[in-house]
Amino acid sequence: MSACADTLDYADLARDIKRWAGELGFAETGITGVRLGEDEAHLQRWLEEGHHGEMDYMARHGTKRSRPDELEPGTIRVICVRMDHMPPGVRHAWDVIGDGDAGYVARYTLGRDYHKLMRARLQKLAKRIGEAVGEFGYRAFVDSAPVLEKALARNAGLGWIGKHTLLLSNRAGSWFLLGELFTDLPLPMDEPATAHCGSCTRCIDICPTGAILGPGKLDARRCISYLTIELKGSIPEPLRAPMGNRIFGCDDCQLICPWNKFSKLATEPDFAPRHGLDGPRLIDLFAWDEATFLARTEGMAIRRTGYEGWLRNVAVALGNAPWSQASVDALKARADHASPVVREHVAWALAQQAARRASSD
Repeated sequence: MSACADTLDYADLARDIKRWAGELGFAETGITGVRLGEDEAHLQRWLEEGHHGEMDYMARHGTKRSRPDELEPGTIRVICVRMDHMPPGVRHAWDVIGDGDAGYVARYTLGRDYHKLMRARLQKLAKRIGEAVGEFGYRAFVDSAPVLEKALARNAGLGWIGKHTLLLSNRAGSWFLLGELFTDLPLPMDEPATAHCGSCTRCIDICPTGAILGPGKLDARRCISYLTIELKGSIPEPLRAPMGNRIFGCDDCQLICPWNKFSKLATEPDFAPRHGLDGPRLIDLFAWDEATFLARTEGMAIRRTGYEGWLRNVAVALGNAPWSQASVDALKARADHASPVVREHVAWALAQQAARRASSD
């Protein structure tokens, strides 16, 4: 901690930190402590019920996820920030989802990988704080370590955890990303946010695969974001048709949420869509070879699914697409792919296309 800690006015410093964060492009900043007892219990129940699927790392980290001072010793405060990510001028999400020949990509992944972008900004914020107070303890996180970021952001006043388990703000909806700066500075804490979902269940009702089991209870094994990003291997067959044309992530629960009428468009140019991924043709995407996939997803979160996962996801979407000879030809071109996972999903998709054609004859 700073040698001048005894003379610091931490209330003034907190106000300065929020102003500096705004200058760095963060839409809102809040400060909270490290106690997350109820959230730890909720996480433990979720893990015990197996709702994390193959995300074994969720359990491996133990209590570090819910105890910031165990993850980073010396932490007594967490500076939470959010950054709006919805790019202006993108093709409307519902239009893409309703276009069976297009592929839907979650809106937070259309541009540059937010992990690197936001972490670099948090490092700049830490540097600015250091210039004001001297040496101090800190560590920056952006979905990059075992952190209960939504619970911390809620406690910092940035919003409440909605029934879909995402953070919601009555000032800004949910189209934003979160980051944290753990610190040993005894800053004044903000008031936690209160919930305002009321009796609304639109997010639960619209989930294509029924992954939201009830308010605040998500079975990741059914969630399209999990299926298209986290899951390695075969997608359970009963969940393939409900996936529609969603090839990387899913936004339905946010698209239907009334609070997103207050959402703000991104001001960060790096979040602008790359390679027309706000409404691409499935056939074009399925034609990418691995070199093309790696080149076009460089610096993007989409690369996380891997090339095999990419072909698997697009094959499912082609199976759900309206019948066309072009889609069939594209699928047949991958029928003997080296990956058994790709071959399996291509065979399923071809069967779906054949059934669709037969039903229209």
